[in-house]
Amino acid sequence: MSKIVGKTLPDMPWQDKDENDKLPVWRYKANPIIDRFATRNSNSIFNSAVVPFEDGYAGVFRCDSRSISMDIFAGFSKDGIHWDISDDPIVFHCDDEEIGKRDYRYDPRVCFIEDRYYITWCNGYHGYPTIGVGYTFDFKTFYQLENAFLPFNRNGVLFPRKINGNYYMLSRPSDNGHTPFGDIFVSESPDMKHWGVHRYVMGTIKGDESAWQSTKIGAGCIPIETEEGWLVIYHGVINTYGLCTVRSGTTMESLKADKKLYSGTT
Repeated sequence: MSKIVGKTLPDMPWQDKDENDKLPVWRYKANPIIDRFATRNSNSIFNSAVVPFEDGYAGVFRCDSRSISMDIFAGFSKDGIHWDISDDPIVFHCDDEEIGKRDYRYDPRVCFIEDRYYITWCNGYHGYPTIGVGYTFDFKTFYQLENAFLPFNRNGVLFPRKINGNYYMLSRPSDNGHTPFGDIFVSESPDMKHWGVHRYVMGTIKGDESAWQSTKIGAGCIPIETEEGWLVIYHGVINTYGLCTVRSGTTMESLKADKKLYSGTT
């Protein structure tokens, strides 16, 4: 079994697998741990990004309002189970009014790199989805950087350390609707502002072999470094009877010295 490269989390919430669970991933028996009405005006809360912080945990949460306006909110927890989420969305300090103007925000990820916590999210820019980038030191004051890419793009996920001296990000080029396609690409940046060297990572699988990921795929949480490579948890979509059904899968990736990302088995 490959070992995770990184700090141990001895106080991380954990529930052992029930003997009746047949799958490799099992649900926490007391779900949901966050009620859909946990904030003053929320209709639903999901796609959360949580990291260890000080003597507990901090996170950034997608909270849709009762009018289904999408935005991201900060929250804190001592144990990872009981959360205090702000009633007000995150306000970013931004040097460029054009970039800092809010349109919509959803599906955040949080990634600690070196001395700060970077946040990426699907950022509405003139009504088009792209990848917003910001950072915080304390989850109270937030700073917004340039959008990573041109529209259309979603599922921007940073790697938790520099590789070959550069930052790396997974993403999924998309369109402006319920995208009926989507593969995962990787890009690199020397400064978290200028992104390039875009390379294909992996794509959908058609037919019966792995039909659950036949329509589109996208990166999920921050990649987990192991002794054998990067463990990437991702989601896949299949269209059935006019509905989009979302499931999760894993792949092992290895970032080689030539800066290309090679996909493992799913």
